[in-house]
Amino acid sequence: MAEVRIELPQGTLDLLILKALTLESMHGWAISERLQQVSREALQVQQGSLYPALHRLERRGWIKAHWATSENNRRAKYYTLTLQGKKQLEVETTAWRRLASAVGHVLDMA
Repeated sequence: MAEVRIELPQGTLDLLILKALTLESMHGWAISERLQQVSREALQVQQGSLYPALHRLERRGWIKAHWATSENNRRAKYYTLTLQGKKQLEVETTAWRRLASAVGHVLDMA
């Protein structure tokens, strides 16, 4: 049986990246792997979506970047959640949960 690819609603990737960075700084590939792992392989974020999102979040001041050596001894850009990013994560999480609840109510209509 072919796996169904989940298309993320606009803005959702930003929320997921912010959440992934709450525990530790990570480079782009690690963020992608974390999202895939935590979603039980349901989410596979492509580089063509991930890196523009990371740059957008950096421009907004929600994450900051620094260069470091990765676990496989390569130079990589690591991203860290900023205080402003933590506040935005709270706002976006609340909004997402309200939206999911409202959609759930509509889908559960008799």
